[in-house]
Amino acid sequence: MEFRRLAGPLDADAVEALVRETGVFSAAEVAIARELVEERMTRGAASGYEFLFVEDEAGLLGYACWGPIPCTERSYDLYWIAVRPERQGGGVGRRILEAAEAEIARAGGMRIYVETSTRAAYDPTRAFYERCGYARAATFDDFYASGDGKAVYLKVVG
Repeated sequence: MEFRRLAGPLDADAVEALVRETGVFSAAEVAIARELVEERMTRGAASGYEFLFVEDEAGLLGYACWGPIPCTERSYDLYWIAVRPERQGGGVGRRILEAAEAEIARAGGMRIYVETSTRAAYDPTRAFYERCGYARAATFDDFYASGDGKAVYLKVVG
């Protein structure tokens, strides 16, 4: 599996399609995923968003997006990681996550934070982070909406 760091002209469409295809994210979240790619394409490194893309013969297989957290020392947010539904559960997500963690550590990052929903639809997502060595650091009830809290996970990499 080969990773590509630079966002290309077709990536905003591909990311939007992939994130929508997962069936988990709201329309607003899908729009944000696309917007982050466009922001990176427009502003480059000044955007604060870094990416890893992996493709196969069918197109975009998966990707990750992360960036340093402003006003912190060595802390990063992992904003997105997504894999085409038919390839989930086969280790692709883990490999993307490990590659992103390595890039963050190379950049001097030490702490990686991931935020996700506490809704049942996100049970597999939370289990994935836990299998990959992330620990739940905080939970905020009713954060996104009534009955939809935010779980914050943390992994120390440096």
